[in-house]
Amino acid sequence: MGAKIEKAIRESDLGLNPSAQGDLLRVPMPPLTEERRRELTKVARHAGEEAKIAVRNLRRDANEHAKKLLKDKAIGEDEERRFLDEMQRLTDRTVAEVDKLVAGKEAEIMAV
Repeated sequence: MGAKIEKAIRESDLGLNPSAQGDLLRVPMPPLTEERRRELTKVARHAGEEAKIAVRNLRRDANEHAKKLLKDKAIGEDEERRFLDEMQRLTDRTVAEVDKLVAGKEAEIMAV
C-alpha cells in the first residue's frame, strides 16, 4: 500500500519526492517560493469561490422549495417572504464567513 501512495505522490503535479523508510513514508516539503505562495493563494481563492457557489445553489434550491410550498398553498405569502429573507441573510452571512476564511488563509500563505 505504501508503494502505491509513494508512486501517486511522485507522479502528482506537486513536485514532491517521497521516500519510503519501512512503514514510514517521508515527504520532504521544500520551502515555498514567492511564486508558489501566489499559486497557493489562487488555489485558496478558487476553493472559496466554489464554496460560495455551493451556498448560492443551496439558497436557490431552498427558495424554489418555498415557492413550491406557496404554490401548493402549504404556506402563505408572508411565510414565504420571511423564509426568502432569512435564506438571503443566511447566504450573506455564510458568504462573508467564506471571504473572511479565504482572506485569513491568503495572509497565512503569504507570511514568510
